[in-house]
Amino acid sequence: MEEPEMQLKGKKVTDKFTESVYVLANEPSVALYRLQEHVRRSLPELAQHKADMQRWEEQSQGAIYTVEYACSAVKNLVDSSVYFRSVEGLLKQAISIRDHMNASAQGHSPEEPPPPSSA
Repeated sequence: MEEPEMQLKGKKVTDKFTESVYVLANEPSVALYRLQEHVRRSLPELAQHKADMQRWEEQSQGAIYTVEYACSAVKNLVDSSVYFRSVEGLLKQAISIRDHMNASAQGHSPEEPPPPSSA
């Protein structure tokens, strides 16, 4: 009869021991220690990723600014085509006046071709 009683007492002791080990293993301070270890191992990599992302963001912002500036410049060129046409007309008019003045200075009318030079 003592053996079943001894087994019961042994089972109670092992159950209490198991419960104590479980409580100790899951105690908040142990959990916080494990969390601290995880953070200590992971933090440098996360900090590097953050720095990389910030650098990429700066590069992207610079590229976006460059593209927007280029688009603005192209739009301004398109908008200024009226002025280019006006300048072109004025240049043609100036060339025509110059030719007329050169022809008048040589005694020829602009419609007559100049005499061939004997060179």
